[in-house]
Amino acid sequence: MYLDHFGLREAPFLITPHADFFYGGANRSALLDALVYALGREEGLVKVSGEVGTGKTMLARVLIGRLPPHLRAIYLADPLMNRGELLAVLADELGCADSASDSAHRMLRAVQQALVAEFAAGRQIVLLIDEAHAMPADTLEQIRLLSNLESERHKLIKIALFGQPELDALLDRPDMRQLKDRITQHFRLDPLAPDDVATYIDFRMRAAGYRGPAVFERAATARIARDSGGLTRRINVLADKSLLAAFARNAHAVTLADAQRAAADTQTRADLPPQRKAARNLLLTLSGVALLGAGYLLGRGDRVAAPSVADTVTARAEVAAATAPTPPTPAALPANTGELAAPPAPAPADPLESLLTASRAWSTTAPGERWFVQLMSVPAGRADHVLDYVRRAGRALDPQQLRAYRTDTAGDTQLAVIYGDFADLRSAQQAVDAMPDWIRGTRPVVRQLRSLRTDNQ
Repeated sequence: MYLDHFGLREAPFLITPHADFFYGGANRSALLDALVYALGREEGLVKVSGEVGTGKTMLARVLIGRLPPHLRAIYLADPLMNRGELLAVLADELGCADSASDSAHRMLRAVQQALVAEFAAGRQIVLLIDEAHAMPADTLEQIRLLSNLESERHKLIKIALFGQPELDALLDRPDMRQLKDRITQHFRLDPLAPDDVATYIDFRMRAAGYRGPAVFERAATARIARDSGGLTRRINVLADKSLLAAFARNAHAVTLADAQRAAADTQTRADLPPQRKAARNLLLTLSGVALLGAGYLLGRGDRVAAPSVADTVTARAEVAAATAPTPPTPAALPANTGELAAPPAPAPADPLESLLTASRAWSTTAPGERWFVQLMSVPAGRADHVLDYVRRAGRALDPQQLRAYRTDTAGDTQLAVIYGDFADLRSAQQAVDAMPDWIRGTRPVVRQLRSLRTDNQ
């Protein structure tokens, strides 16, 4: 309806996945590179989790086109199948359905022989399972058995599970521990930050053929970011209706009023993820007690064990002592000379600002092709937590490689802790693999420095 009005060749905000509209910002490209790397290694299963509407299906579809030629992808969009149906689908995809029978054992044997033939031809199968959180436990057990299929030295099939956070809860069940132990890489797809929403909308417009100044005014994208919660599916719905509202006014700019009409028509507001909602309620109920002992990260739902009060006080003292300038030693003054007393020593520098300044020096001078690991992110109001985290992480990692940066967005400021200066993605991922469980448990993300420079530090 509005395509000609805005100079578009196709609709920019369809909710069906389309590889041409894959947005590589906000760690999406880095996550895609990490998936390609992980699936190219000789290891176990890979898992990607994220809230409804964060773009997991889009990521899986784009991944298919990015895999190297020797990896052949089989994509399963329907998780609601029993183990026999799963084997039947695999047999059909591998072209061995005619040699299989209704017996699950014979069907598995036929699939295994087909996988061996693929491997002998220089190819390996990559099984991508969407909506894996809805898969029956018995079928997930069959997935585990498939992951055991291997030649003398190599896996015959590689498997990636894509699912909502319920997948994490499912894998925490005692009867799922064998499957969980085989998952060697855990990735998480987060909602877009508010400033990324504006970039995402502009990217989709231009991918659809638009040429010209940004159509969506800043106030409009800020409203869409708030109402969507950063979920790309909701962004698409709201942006599409905002364009319709502007078209109805015969205008070529989407204003705040257009975005408000779109929100009213959609009648949806973003809910906090369960982890963040629980943390918010705990803070409202316990206030000061929660600040001392809860240990909840409020930024993106991540959790890290809370340091004790004694550790917190000690950490602040240590950081302040390490960053404070050494006061000059005043010369002894003759008695009764009338000379002025030496001025007081300058106040210690703020430890967080010192860390941010030192980190900014690296981020602005190092080559953009370098890689680093983002360990955590919290609202700016939790600055003390950042210092405590850096102190604790410094016991397990090289403290000289721990850095921090600030991102200022519309109505929101985040502080993030990052680590390392790596020449390539593989080195960064190997560093993540060697990190303690308490750090890897918060699902650190590997990023390239050039992506950090797009953030507002």
